[in-house]
Amino acid sequence: MSSSPTLSTDDELVLLATCSAFPDGDEDSAELLDAFQAQGIEARWVVWDDRHVDWSQHLVVVRSTWDYTQRRQEFLSWTRSVPRLANRADVIAWSSDKVYLRELAQAGVPTVPTAWVAPGERTDFPQDAEYVIKPSVGAGSRGTGRFRPEDALLATAHVEVLHSAGQTVLVQPYLDEIDASGETALIYIDGRFSHAVTKGAMLEPGVVNAIADRSLFVEERISPREPSDIELGIGNGIVDMLTKRFGTLLYTRVDLLPGPDGPMLVELELAEPSLFLTHGPGSADLLAVAAARLI
Repeated sequence: MSSSPTLSTDDELVLLATCSAFPDGDEDSAELLDAFQAQGIEARWVVWDDRHVDWSQHLVVVRSTWDYTQRRQEFLSWTRSVPRLANRADVIAWSSDKVYLRELAQAGVPTVPTAWVAPGERTDFPQDAEYVIKPSVGAGSRGTGRFRPEDALLATAHVEVLHSAGQTVLVQPYLDEIDASGETALIYIDGRFSHAVTKGAMLEPGVVNAIADRSLFVEERISPREPSDIELGIGNGIVDMLTKRFGTLLYTRVDLLPGPDGPMLVELELAEPSLFLTHGPGSADLLAVAAARLI
């Protein structure tokens, strides 16, 4: 990997951590760089595993590090080596394995019902309804599949692939309300609600989103959304729990699916989520102001 430009320790500089597949950042890049500039701060995209970078001199904001799922332990080791990281290393470690959903469900958060199957354990599939299989460590819906009762052989083969990679498997019901209503993503910045988007359904019956190709995420259909009071109530409650545990986080994304009895948490994104800043007017400025307070 080529060496990065020398980073002056005298500049007010924020490093935006990304991956080598997206060296110039994500779709929010232009707005985010402009927002930092408006605060009198230079922001630069830097690849997280670039060994030529001295991470010790600047605030590092984790953004599009989307290849971490393939090298999670190496990535977590890197997060622990960065003195000033947002979100913090312990937050990323906790949230980058979806086993946290079990803890939140036990705490009373309405969560998509989940069966957890570790390598070596037997997998039982629903016999009368569609279901979803996904790895506990994953991003961008890669390695996630939707299966019908008649797809048991395909589902078993997929579980074997995930188990052979050392992954715990999540088996969840497919909530078909998503086909009409989509998935809701609530974005919080500095502990406060900023904006929301709808993500269209992405899973086709009997299809597994590729885990061996070069793309790091499945393309999503995104549009702005006005969340319901119930959705906001769930999101606010989760953020309150996180704040009590970790303190105020620079960013949080709460992903909710429509269930038969109301919204349910499907995923909590604290490590490297897309924040869809282009769909939230002023949200890039909120993030830059909050980051500036951490410098």
